[in-house]
Amino acid sequence: GGLGLAAVAYILVDYLRVVAPGLHDALRPILWGSLALGAASRAPWYPHWPAEIRSALLFVACLVFMLSCLVVEAISVQFVTSVLGLDWHGSAKPLPDMGQWLLLALNERLPGFLVEVLRAPIIGLHHYLMLFIMLGFSVLFGCVRAPGLALGARYLFTMGVGRLLRVVTFLGTILPSARPWCARARFRVPDHPHPWAQKYYVPYSSDPSAIARLLREDSAYDQAAEYPAEYVPNWGRMHFLANFLRPVDPNAANFKEESWFNTLKRAGGGCNDLVFSGHILVSVLTAMAWTEAYPGWSSVFIWLLVAHSSQREIRERHHYSVDVVSGIYVGILLWRTTGFIWSAVDRHWSRGVDLELTQIEDGLAKAAKDADLDKIRVLVEQLQSLRQGKESSQPKKSEPSQRVLWVFGGSILVSTLGLVLLAFSWTADG
Repeated sequence: GGLGLAAVAYILVDYLRVVAPGLHDALRPILWGSLALGAASRAPWYPHWPAEIRSALLFVACLVFMLSCLVVEAISVQFVTSVLGLDWHGSAKPLPDMGQWLLLALNERLPGFLVEVLRAPIIGLHHYLMLFIMLGFSVLFGCVRAPGLALGARYLFTMGVGRLLRVVTFLGTILPSARPWCARARFRVPDHPHPWAQKYYVPYSSDPSAIARLLREDSAYDQAAEYPAEYVPNWGRMHFLANFLRPVDPNAANFKEESWFNTLKRAGGGCNDLVFSGHILVSVLTAMAWTEAYPGWSSVFIWLLVAHSSQREIRERHHYSVDVVSGIYVGILLWRTTGFIWSAVDRHWSRGVDLELTQIEDGLAKAAKDADLDKIRVLVEQLQSLRQGKESSQPKKSEPSQRVLWVFGGSILVSTLGLVLLAFSWTADG
């Protein structure tokens, strides 16, 4: 239960930032330092570093894949916000959401204390990322089956697939935001629609007879109104992104021209409704990883946090109820689906282990017949090493040197702690 207690302590200490900021500032460095020192003290005697080394390449590949998916998602989020222009976002009415109505009704019937608990900002996106990092590092204490990098690779791969699937869904149909003021407050895009929307959407968006004729002819027949020309910035080789990001003319808007990268960073998440919720996807994947790798009361605690995050997403109108519900079952489905992939990899590694075991057993039989004690001793050592590799579901081909293990372990500790700091710095807003 030590890992579960650490998770609960982390959430409680971090929530003190709301109820007791001074105590939070004092306890947070102590907790983080204790977790970091605990991991560093166990790392030199961690027996599964060879298995971690064999999983490192897969982990890096999955990390690159997930980051690439996040870039595609960021471009797509900017596009679906800018394609209809800021005027549409300000005038489009939010969709009716019975989940929001239900929560408002419960506010009138539930005890005030319980309503305040439901409203409280107990956990955010970066908390779930930190909880998963704690889960991965728990291999140092034997809480989770090694290698931890293989678990991290699966998490990153599943996250990347989920992000791509999310892009496909919210690009297909553009839904108005539950917060109509959001786009104008956060985005620097034109007020008028994109030329595609000018031709294929605007002339038929409000006239039922025009829509009926469009269906009969199955061809855009109306002429687009006169709109300002699209501004094309000087982005060099990345100029093609202007058609998707739609920056405004800095001379007309009276501000400094931005690069394509700063344009993407400015958004920090979309304003129109994005089906399904990315926050819920992250939380569900974290809960699924805990349930599979470390089942017990702590997994129930994580799922309770997921439920609290879900109702807050609806309550605060970051998403409609459909986004939250679909994010939950898509996250569960994706984790189960990737489980088949990793099970196939485990079976492949196990077949390699079984082949080596057979070879060692044959060697032991021959050495016993020859009464070669030195050979028996060497083969027994190989058998013990191979069993350790089999516990990690990976075959051991050769043992790296102790220096390689120390360098690799130190690099993993430093880089992962650095990722933790970046996660807290960059993902607080989604």
